[in-house]
Amino acid sequence: PKRLNLVIAPAGFGKTTLVSQWCAVTTGPIAWLSLDEHDDEPRRFWQYVVSAFEHAGLTGLEDCHKCLAGNTDDNLSSAITVLINTLSSDGGLWNLVLDDFQFIASDEIQRQFGYFVDYLPASVTVTLASRSEPPLPLARWRVRRWVQEIHPTLLAFSEDECHEFFHNTMGLAISEQEIQAICQRTEGWVAAMQLAALSGNNSGLVQHPRTTRSDAPQAALSIDERHISDYVLSEVLDKQPEAIVAFLLDTACCPRLCASMCNSLRNSDDGQKKLETLLSQNLFLIPLDNHNEWFRYHDLFRDALLQRIRHTYPERAHRLWHRAVEWLLDHGQVQEAIAQIVQKEDWPWLANVLATHGNNLIHGGYHLPVLNWLESLPPKHIEENAQLQMLRVWSRFFANRFDHLEPLLANVEHLLDRRVADSAPDAEGALGLQSEISLIRSYLARSRSDDKSASNLTLQVLADIDHTRIPLKSVTYYGLGLDDYGKGDLTGAEEALKSAIHYGQVERKPSTVLSSGGLLAWIQYNRGDMDLALDTCTEVRRWVDQHYADPTQPRLISCWLSAALTEIHRERNQPRDAAAHLAPLLEHVNQGTEPGQHVIIQHVWGHLAFSDGQFAQAIEALEDAEHVGRKRREHIVFEPPASTAFKARCFLATGQIALARRSLDSLDKKTVTNPLNREQNSISYARLLVAEGTPERALDILDVLMSETEQNEHNRHLVEALLVRGDALALQGRHDECAEQLERAVNVAAEAGFMRLFAEESSRLQALLLELPALQSEGRWQRSLKYMLQSQENPGATGKEETKPATISKEQDLAEPLSQRELEVLERINAGDANKDIAVHMGVAPATVKAHIRNLYGKLGVGRRTEALARARELGLLTQ
Repeated sequence: PKRLNLVIAPAGFGKTTLVSQWCAVTTGPIAWLSLDEHDDEPRRFWQYVVSAFEHAGLTGLEDCHKCLAGNTDDNLSSAITVLINTLSSDGGLWNLVLDDFQFIASDEIQRQFGYFVDYLPASVTVTLASRSEPPLPLARWRVRRWVQEIHPTLLAFSEDECHEFFHNTMGLAISEQEIQAICQRTEGWVAAMQLAALSGNNSGLVQHPRTTRSDAPQAALSIDERHISDYVLSEVLDKQPEAIVAFLLDTACCPRLCASMCNSLRNSDDGQKKLETLLSQNLFLIPLDNHNEWFRYHDLFRDALLQRIRHTYPERAHRLWHRAVEWLLDHGQVQEAIAQIVQKEDWPWLANVLATHGNNLIHGGYHLPVLNWLESLPPKHIEENAQLQMLRVWSRFFANRFDHLEPLLANVEHLLDRRVADSAPDAEGALGLQSEISLIRSYLARSRSDDKSASNLTLQVLADIDHTRIPLKSVTYYGLGLDDYGKGDLTGAEEALKSAIHYGQVERKPSTVLSSGGLLAWIQYNRGDMDLALDTCTEVRRWVDQHYADPTQPRLISCWLSAALTEIHRERNQPRDAAAHLAPLLEHVNQGTEPGQHVIIQHVWGHLAFSDGQFAQAIEALEDAEHVGRKRREHIVFEPPASTAFKARCFLATGQIALARRSLDSLDKKTVTNPLNREQNSISYARLLVAEGTPERALDILDVLMSETEQNEHNRHLVEALLVRGDALALQGRHDECAEQLERAVNVAAEAGFMRLFAEESSRLQALLLELPALQSEGRWQRSLKYMLQSQENPGATGKEETKPATISKEQDLAEPLSQRELEVLERINAGDANKDIAVHMGVAPATVKAHIRNLYGKLGVGRRTEALARARELGLLTQ
C-alpha cells in the first residue's frame, strides 16, 4: 500500500490546490500542517505535527506531549515512537498533509521523519507538497512501492482544464482552437496562462460573454507574445522603482541567476538582496533550490525584459550577455555557456571554448553534446584545426562510433605533418596530439584483441606524456589496467587502476575515475577482497559526487562500479541491495548502451536471476550477453565475461545436461585469453562431467585449475573449484577427502565473506556442507551461512529451534526478522562503536549506518541504543 504522496513542483504550479482537492474527496480525518522557515527545528516541528493530529481528532497523545516537553534527543525519539503507537492503536484511516515541506532542511528532522514513515501503520497516509525533492530515503520506499509521485508534468493543465480556466475562472470567451494554441505554448502552466489571460483582458481583445451582443463579432485572444510582453512592460515593469527595473533589465540575459553572477554583470554587491526583493514581491522569479541561491525568471516575463533592453539599449544588452557567458565559463558552467554561444551563433568563440574545455567535457561524460556542438560549427572552423578534429575523434570514440575513426585520425596526422613542414612553433602541442592519436589507437587495438599493439602504443604514450600538456594520464593508466586485467595479471591491473584513479582526480575526469574504480572493485571482488572492493566503490563514488554534483545533468554511473556492487551484494546474500544497484544499468540496456557495457550488465543480471532461482530469465540474459559479445566483439575493448559457461551452469541446474554439453562444446577456447574466463570455463566443464557421471575426469581438470587459482589469487574461483571437487569426490564415495575440500572452501570463503556461492550448489552438496564441523562454530558468518543453507533446504518451513543460529533463536518474537546487515550493526553497537566507526568497519557511508540503525530500532520496537541492546539480549540476538 502507498504510504507517501509526494507532490513536487516549483511555485505557481498549484500544489496546495491539488492537495486540498484530494483531501475533499479522501476518506478519513486530515491532519494538515502548513510549514514555514521557522518550523525547521526538531522539537517545534514534531509539536506541530502532534497538534495537527490532535486537532483532527486523534486522542491518547498525552504521553507524546510529555515526551516533547523534555529537553533531550531521546525524548524526541520517544515522542515519535509514541505517536506511531497511538496511530497503530487507533487503527483508523488517517491522513497527514505537510505543505511547503521545502522549508524543512534540518538533517535531524529528515532522519526522524524517515523513521516515522518507515514504521507508520498501513492505515496512515502522508502527503508532502514541496518545491524540491526532500532528502528522505525515497529510493528504498520506491523499491517497496510506497510512494505515489506527482511532478510538474502531471500538474500541467490539460486542454479541458485550460477551457475551464479561461471560460469560467477568467471569464474569457475564446475558441477551442485558441485554447489549444495557448495550452501548447504555455505547456499547461497556469501562471503562463494567467499572463495570457491578463494580456487579453487588458488589451480589450476579448469581451465577457455576458456583455457580448449576439450579433456582434467576438474578438479573438491572440497568443502573439507581444500581448504578453505589452502587459508585462506596462502593468508590471513600468510600475516598479527605477532600481528594480534596472536590475531586471541587466539580468534578463541570464537563463538562471545567482547573486554572484548578478554582481559580476552589474559591478555591484547587492545581488542577493535584489533577488530576495524580487522573490518577496512575486515578480516572476522562480527559486531553483531551497537556499535562495539559484533562480530563473518566468520564460514569458524574461522574453519581455529582453525585448525591452534589446530595443532600448542594444549595445548594453550584447555587453551584458557577453559578461554572463564569461561568468559561466569562469565558474565551471561550461555547458550552459556553450548553449548561449550556440544560440547566438558566435562560431569563433564556440571554437575557442571547445578547444579549451572540450577534452574535460568529453572525459566528464558529455561526449555526445560535444559532438553535436562540433557538428554545428561551420566546416571552415574545423578543417584546419587539429585540436578540434581530435575532439571529434574522442567524442565518436566515447559514443562507441568506431567506424571511420581511422580516417579521422589519419587526417589529424596529416594536419600535424603540415604544421611541422610549415615550421609551426607549437611543437609541444603537436606532440600532445600525437600522443592522443596513439592512445586512441591503443583502444582500437584492444577492440581487435591485438593486445601486443595495444600494450606497445600505451607504453609509448606513457613515455611521451610527461613532455606534453595533455591531461590524459588517467585514461592511459586505465588502458594499462585493462591490458593487465585481460592477461590475468590482477596485481598489475590493480596498480595501474589505482594510478588511473589518482590521475583522474588530479585531471578532474569523473568518468575515468568511475570506470577505473569500478574495474578495480570488480578485480578486488574476484580476488576475495569484498570489504576492500566496497571501500573502493564508496570512496570513488564520494569523490565524483562531491566534484560533479550537477543537478541539471543525469548522475554519472559506471557499468563496472554498479556491476561490482551488484555482485558483492548478491554474494553477501543481500538480493534487494544487489537489485537496487542493477536497476539503473538495466535502464541503460533498454535505452541502448555500448556493447561492452551491454555484455557486462546482462551477465550480472543473469547471475542475479540464477541466484534467485529464475533460471529461464537467467538463460535469456546470458544468451543476450553471449550474442552481443560475439557479434560486436570488435567494438569491445576487453574480453567479455564467460557468459556461455554460466549459461551451461543454468542448464545443469534445470537438469538439461545435453544443452549444457552443447553450450560448452561451442566454446572457441583459442579466443579465451583472460585467465578468469578460462577458469570459469574449466569449472563449468568440471560441473558438466560430474553431472554426466564421470567425476574422475572432472578431478583431472580441477587439479590443474586449483593450482592456477591459488597462484593467481583468484579466491572466488578457488572456493568454487573446491566445492565442485568436493562434489566429485562425494560421487566417488571418498567422503573424508570430500569433507576436507569442503572445510577448506568454507575457511577461504569465511575470510573473504563469500556466501551465496554455497547456496547455488546442488542440494546434495548443501547437505554435506551442513554436516561440517566448521559450520557448528558460533562465528557470525558461519551462523549466517548455516541458516541460509537450512532455508534453501526447506524454504517453506521455519526449521527446528535447535538447528537455527543463536542470532535468530527467537525470531518469531519479531514482526520482521533482522537482515544480515542489521545483525552486523547490532554487534558493532554492542561493541560500543560510534556510527562513524561502524561505517568504516562495514565499508559504507555513515548515512547508510543511520538507516540500518533506524530500521533496527523499528524492528526491535525501541528508540535508543541501550533499549536496543537490552531487547536484543532478551531475544537471544546477542551472545553477551
